[in-house]
Amino acid sequence: MKNRLKVLRAERDWTQADLAAALEVSRQTINAIEKGKFDPSLPLAFKAARLFGLSIEEIFEYGEGE
Repeated sequence: MKNRLKVLRAERDWTQADLAAALEVSRQTINAIEKGKFDPSLPLAFKAARLFGLSIEEIFEYGEGE
């Protein structure tokens, strides 16, 4: 699943650890999501959307074949 987490995080000058703390997950989880190796749970996706003030669709994009 493609996502804009890395860009959104960089715009705020946050580290992966900063975002992980805000979302109450590990830094490794953020790294895996940003690299597309792990899809977040729906509750985590909603939490990220609230944190950034965006809709889930504005952060995460599900493409065919994924």
